[in-house]
Amino acid sequence: MQTTHLGESLRLLRTPRFGAFWFASLLSNIGTWAQQIAQPWLLLSLGASSFLIGLDAFALGAPAWLLILVGGVLADRADRRRVITLFQSIQMLCPALLVVLLLAGTVHPWMVIAISLVVGVTDALSMPSFQSIVPSIVEHAQISSGLALNSTQFNLSRILGPALAGVLIASVGVTGCFALNAASYVPFIAVALWILPRRGPRAIAADALERRHPFAGIRGIIHDRQLRGALLTVLATGMLCGPLITFCPVIVKDVLHGDAGHFSFALSAFGIGGLLGATGLLAAAPGPGLRRISTRFAAAYGLIEALAALNPWYWGLPVLLVLAGVSMNVSNTSANSFLQASANPRLRGQTVSLYMLAMRGGLSLGSLLTGVAISVLGVRYALLANGTIAVAVHAVIGNVWLRSNPPDRAP
Repeated sequence: MQTTHLGESLRLLRTPRFGAFWFASLLSNIGTWAQQIAQPWLLLSLGASSFLIGLDAFALGAPAWLLILVGGVLADRADRRRVITLFQSIQMLCPALLVVLLLAGTVHPWMVIAISLVVGVTDALSMPSFQSIVPSIVEHAQISSGLALNSTQFNLSRILGPALAGVLIASVGVTGCFALNAASYVPFIAVALWILPRRGPRAIAADALERRHPFAGIRGIIHDRQLRGALLTVLATGMLCGPLITFCPVIVKDVLHGDAGHFSFALSAFGIGGLLGATGLLAAAPGPGLRRISTRFAAAYGLIEALAALNPWYWGLPVLLVLAGVSMNVSNTSANSFLQASANPRLRGQTVSLYMLAMRGGLSLGSLLTGVAISVLGVRYALLANGTIAVAVHAVIGNVWLRSNPPDRAP
């Protein structure tokens, strides 16, 4: 039965629009992850502290707190082709600018952080439109499979991007990673222009209140206890567990005394875990257990983070990061599937914006706070505290979420 469902899910890749979107997204994310390897390593080579590395991650994710809800309204009411093309084009110029600065030898940490802020702003405004693509090009019954497949390409890029980054850093330096990322935007923008309609989803009429108040739908989403449980789970995971990856270069370099190759391998291990988690979700037929799966794997992620903080051996870090990748991906993808399958189609963009706000905003705030904690406690004790708190918080959130959710409504 699971094999049959896996085959049905994989058949989506043979459909022209979804297949083109999947492969273009894979190429784009490979470039993104290559830069994710290069950027913290560049900051460390420029003498940046752990606080500045956390500040860089904060600059990338903080705009989500202010702008991603606006992005959700744009996804519901504007032309998604124009939204994605405009903001992705601006993002493409950011790594290109870093290439120019590196070749000129004039790059400084504050420049890298400022460019991250620009990427964060454009990401916040365009990401809900991007995340709404899958439900708009597949049947409603295929939403979970489409999102799981999309998660496989994202996690495959976590493997290929860091591996390619390791080769580029060793051969041409970090400049090659930024150049690769700039080039990777081109196929995605072209595919988005092809698969998306010229007009936004205006065929779904808004009621009078929503026409007067663009954010009125968000209040209803937040007040829904079932949807709120999913959002709180993702928020707590981003804030408390996400910093494990943000400060992985600090663990590798300062604690385990590794190099860029070790860091890229460790991050690839996280991607392998995410790919395994996504594949497992593809093989599992949709059922009423998404909430339970999400909260249990979120708690497991916290436990793994605590173990990674205590781990004294380099070989143990990739093993733990494989498990962390499985836990993070299964938890967040299950929560996302629950949200998108349960959302009112008229408010899907705003529902996605709240999901992205919880995930990206939580990660940015958690990275900043953890960077401060590391400066006081050290990276081991800061991540140990994060993981311990995460287990306790998810136990509380999960208990309330599962008890408040009627079983006949949950997907």
